[in-house]
Amino acid sequence: MKEILITNDDGFEAKGLCELAKALREIADVNVTIVAPSSEKSACAHSLTLTKPLRFIKIDDNFFKLDDATPSDCVYLALHALYQKKPDLIISGINHGANLGEDITYSGTCGAAMEGVLQDIPSIAFSQFYKNNSLEEFGFDLACDIVKYIVPRVLEGKIYLPQRQFLNVNIPAVSRKEFKGYRVVAAGRRSYATHATLNRNPRGVEYYWLGNAAFDYEDEQQSDIGAINDGFASVTPIMLDMTAHSSLADLQRSFE
Repeated sequence: MKEILITNDDGFEAKGLCELAKALREIADVNVTIVAPSSEKSACAHSLTLTKPLRFIKIDDNFFKLDDATPSDCVYLALHALYQKKPDLIISGINHGANLGEDITYSGTCGAAMEGVLQDIPSIAFSQFYKNNSLEEFGFDLACDIVKYIVPRVLEGKIYLPQRQFLNVNIPAVSRKEFKGYRVVAAGRRSYATHATLNRNPRGVEYYWLGNAAFDYEDEQQSDIGAINDGFASVTPIMLDMTAHSSLADLQRSFE
């Protein structure tokens, strides 16, 4: 029996998490444990909670929410408190929205997968791209098909995940019939800004609300962004070594 730990950054009640658990339980010889944040933690990246205690709250058999925790907290504490032997796989998602290009550095979904591979456990982040009302129209049906295609192959070793690398999988906003297949591609680039909305509370105190800006994707055909736009699922191996190896020699010469 293979053991799979799942989490997300949309919170324990998110539909994508529930659909992920359901899809995984349809795979033979798999036991699924859910540990998810008690509330949405989007864009919390690979953060851990170090300034206050955390508490497990049991929702159902093998289903816990971690009070006011991050996705990385969920993985870290689940491995410490719930397992004597490490699970065979950690899956984060299915995220409500894509994690493409440099979004990976912001993403709590990807942060949980990062924590998994730091603990030497194969890990996958699944994210559902949507535009307009596509999430309501198509739901997570295609995403679940993709989960059931990729996960058994990882468990069987047909898809190999080296240490300190996880898979970042993004699902296009198309129906099952329109789905074109898989592309193994590099992460693309996004154009970012620093927009925020200024408001005032009833007492006249100013505050800012982040997250309303529509950040643009740069047009890169051979990238995760291009794959998604063309109706393919993007599959990108992400490594935790962020060293700019191509710059090492020049930088070394600058210090000679």
